[in-house]
Amino acid sequence: MVALALGVMLALGAAQIFLSARETYLAQYAAAVAQEDARFVLSKIAQEVRMIGMFGCQSTDSIINAPAAFKAPIVWQGSAGSRSWRFVSGDVGLQGSRPDWTVVSDCKSYAQAYSGHPGPVAPGETAFALRHIVYWFENGQLKVGPNKAVLLDNVVAFEVSFGVASSAWGHSVWRYEESPRDLASIRSLKVALTLRDPKARVKDQSYHLVVALRNRTG
Repeated sequence: MVALALGVMLALGAAQIFLSARETYLAQYAAAVAQEDARFVLSKIAQEVRMIGMFGCQSTDSIINAPAAFKAPIVWQGSAGSRSWRFVSGDVGLQGSRPDWTVVSDCKSYAQAYSGHPGPVAPGETAFALRHIVYWFENGQLKVGPNKAVLLDNVVAFEVSFGVASSAWGHSVWRYEESPRDLASIRSLKVALTLRDPKARVKDQSYHLVVALRNRTG
């Protein structure tokens, strides 16, 4: 009886160690999956953000047939649980894919916007492909594009704030705002993403990204 009792105790101890190790592994795996998902999405966003306002080598005021979206290349609207983020960025998609617009310019005195591809450009001209990108945060999902293709599930929060300079001509970030009045003062964007493990194996994982803009937005 004593031997049987000792055997049961040893078996229970071994089972407890196994279960504890398994829970630790599952928690680490869940955290790693969330980190990889966040890394993919945030690196995609960073690449696109750097090219916001890239309308070629001429100012937007001098671009012939410039669409209204060029005047407001960043729009962030909605409530905390349901928001959309729209911006116009240089095309960093796959080669051969169709952009939303193309600006053709001689980078001296002439620039014109076309819908999609303009066709062959003349000698001395350069074509700048642009995309109208939309991100949606709703119902715990991060989506992209007009058709709302799902990028991430189990999203607890998706926030965007804007690093603004003290004036339209300032160089350094003065503070971060959710809704800046002067687009020309925006110098960087801060994105905060929080993901949740649906099986609650690990606490909510928060990730942050700060990207400097290469181009003026106003």
